[in-house]
Formats: sequence, C-alpha cells, structure tokens
Amino acid sequence: MSQWNIAAAQYASRHNDIGEHVKHHLHFISAAADLRCDLLVFPELSLTGAACDAFSLPSPPTVQQLNPLVHAASACDMTVIAGITVDTDAGRQKGLALFVPGESHAICAPLNSRACPVPGKSQVNVLGNPDDTTNLDPQAVLMTSCLAVSDNRWTSTLSHMQRFAHRYAIAVLMANARSGSALWDARGQLIVRADQGELLLTGSFDQRGWQGDIIPLR
Repeated sequence: MSQWNIAAAQYASRHNDIGEHVKHHLHFISAAADLRCDLLVFPELSLTGAACDAFSLPSPPTVQQLNPLVHAASACDMTVIAGITVDTDAGRQKGLALFVPGESHAICAPLNSRACPVPGKSQVNVLGNPDDTTNLDPQAVLMTSCLAVSDNRWTSTLSHMQRFAHRYAIAVLMANARSGSALWDARGQLIVRADQGELLLTGSFDQRGWQGDIIPLR
C-alpha cells in the first residue's frame, strides 16, 4: 500500500430519526470520497442517536434503513464504521455497523467486541473500550475508537488514547461526537486533533509516516 487515507467524522447526533442520520452520514461519506479516503469512522450511536434517558437505548436500525450506506460504501470503495445499537442475548447494547465495499449487507456487532472492517484481514481493530486489550490483534496497524465523550472527560480520554498508542505501538484514530477527535501515530505522537464542530479529521500514511488535516463539513 503506497498510501492509506483514513478519516474520523466528528458528528453529534441530536435526535433519534435514523433516516435523517443516514442522510447526514451520506454527506460525510461523499466528502470523504472526494478526499479519496479508504476508511471513515463515525462516533458511537451516530446512526441511532443517544439514549433518551439513563435506562434505555434507541431501537437498532433495520436492514432497509442501512441499505443506502451499504450502497455508498461500495460506490465509493470505502469502509465505513458507524455507531448503532444491537439487540443481543444480554439485552440492547451500543454497537457498530461495518459497511465494507462489495458486501451486500452491514456487519453489525456490539461495540466492545473486536471487529475487523475487512473480513479475513486484521489491518484495523475497532475497540469501543480501549481498556479491553484482550481483543487487540497484534497484527493490526490501526485501532479506532468510536466515542461520545463529554467535555469533562475530554482531557483524560485524550491522555489515555495517547498512552495506549505508545504502549501498544499502534496508531489510534478516535472519532468523538462533538469535539476532540484525534489521530496518534504508533509512537503515541499526536498527529492532528479537532476542536468543536462538524468536520472530517483526516490522516494519510505513506513512507514518510502519518500526516493529518482538519476538513470542515460544508
């Protein structure tokens, strides 16, 4: 791979209308496609919206609701990771929907399970909780984390991600909902960090290492 382009979509869902969230995700995907991104990561619950109260999570999206994103991932030749809810034997949980080019449906999994965006490959690990290192594949070159961290936890979360990257010698891409999305290289060096607002935080990896940028969403 001569160059690898990735992006975090800094996007805070403010309601529980999945259809409207899908449209907004398509806008982000189009912007990332213009930048020739190979991977786009959204924050947690980006497609469903957050819980209405402390005791309930929104219903998971249907297959039909996810289909536009399935088609967009293939059309743009881009792996997309979005935040959803999933129903499991243990109850409803925060989850991930992986949209892989060429796949006919989304691959859905609980947020804290190890997920590999490209079946049969281990280039990327997706961890909801970076403390759960038992699920970290030693062959992975990037760990992504889909979060919706509030301002009072922002500083501690950034420090934790940086230590994680350095300790495990793996690049880390954090997609946070409202602010603070960031990319660290495998030495734990901060490549780029976002302030507030809807934007794409991008990273490009080639023989020189990682380069980053902030692209406001228009």
